[in-house]
Amino acid sequence: MESYETQAVAALEGHIQQKLESDSLLSRFGLDAESVDEAAVKTAVLQMLHAIGENPNRQGLVDTPKRVAKAYTELVSGYTTDPVELLNNAIFDVAYDDMVVVSDIEYYSLCEHHMLPFIGHAHVGYLPKDKVLGLSKIPRIVDMFSRRLQVQERLTRQIAEFLVEVLNPRGVAVVMTAQHMCSMIRGVMKHDANMTTSAMLGDFRNNHDTRNEFLMHVQRSKVQ
Repeated sequence: MESYETQAVAALEGHIQQKLESDSLLSRFGLDAESVDEAAVKTAVLQMLHAIGENPNRQGLVDTPKRVAKAYTELVSGYTTDPVELLNNAIFDVAYDDMVVVSDIEYYSLCEHHMLPFIGHAHVGYLPKDKVLGLSKIPRIVDMFSRRLQVQERLTRQIAEFLVEVLNPRGVAVVMTAQHMCSMIRGVMKHDANMTTSAMLGDFRNNHDTRNEFLMHVQRSKVQ
């Protein structure tokens, strides 16, 4: 017969999977999109090349529509990421209640206003209540929300709120920095400008010392 502990683990995994597969969660976090229509993207790129005065039939551009369609399948893959497959039962019952911090997670995303890249680093921390997440899953969660059309403010909040959903922790903190191509190569053209956003939930919002401890970890990672 299965032990009580084994049954409890199975019940926890089933509950989390059910939550991750629910229509409400998938809709809330924008995980219910259709796959990229590569044929439609190729047609659109071909039309855009004509619109800007280029010759789509010249050697350097003849395969560009196909390449762009393939690239966008990867660049916006976050819309169709399966959260159950992503987490892969890597949520564990562990008697640990101190801060967990993963710093300097490289990410890239696409600004939804100009469809130009923004690139930076994410710093994520949480205070477990009774569950911890496998280390590699936090960068994958960052990728899930960054690989789509985004604004940095929403991206930061989505990562934090998703971790609250799957872990029910005492608090979550996310700080993200980025350089935005839409302000570096067009518009104001300020190539050294950085944007920083943060989301502080639970104890990180309510407890000044907890928030400062997390920010100290973030600052320390920047100077190493």
